[in-house]
Parts: sequence; structure tokens; C-alpha cells
Amino acid sequence: MQPTVLVVEDSASVRRLIEVCLRPLAVNIVPAEDGRVGIHAAFAAPPDAVVLDIGLPHIDGWEVLRRLRENPDTAAVPVLVLTAHAQPEVQAQAEQGGANAFMTKPFGPEDLRLTVKRMLDGDI
Repeated sequence: MQPTVLVVEDSASVRRLIEVCLRPLAVNIVPAEDGRVGIHAAFAAPPDAVVLDIGLPHIDGWEVLRRLRENPDTAAVPVLVLTAHAQPEVQAQAEQGGANAFMTKPFGPEDLRLTVKRMLDGDI
């Protein structure tokens, strides 16, 4: 069975780019265009990994991360925070919130693929 990666990203073009980057991993991509949809999708069928933007409509990525970590069904799901905010304090906040990895936009396709693969393999 293919692993599932939940991609919570409000930009349709970035969601599509992430999907293309992850295609070689043979994963099932579940897209979510905002925080509410992402939380609902994660709780309905916990994914194997999450790629999470921070600047989301309705519920921001920090709140999504907090809720994922509080729910026993998703607490251990690895999360990559993918954001345009490159400040060190944003990375520190992601780590403190329980993110497994942090990456800034624009991202390298190979870097994204390798990071998600490491999360799926349990290496991070």
C-alpha cells in the first residue's frame, strides 16, 4: 500500500509543484487548501506524513500543527513545515511546536523529496 502524504497549502500551484516533486516516491497525495480542510483530512484518515504551510486561511499552520500534536491519532505523524518565512525564530517556533523538519520556499525539488522520504522512512 502506498504511503499517504497530506499537503496543506493554500496555493494551488505550490500544491501541484509539491505533488510533482513527490511523484517519484510513489505516494498518495491528499491535498488540503486551508487549515480546516487539513485538520479534517488528518483526523479522518491519519496520513503517513504532512507537508504544512504556515500562512493558511481560516486556521493557520501553527494551529494545525498544535492540533495534530494534541490528537493521539496524529501526534506521531511526521510534519514538515514548509514556509516562505525564513527567519530563525520561525524555524525555532516550528521545532518547539513539534515539527520534524523545516524548509523554506522556494525549495529545491530534490531537497523536498529527500526530506519527505526520510520522514516516511522514520529517519526524522
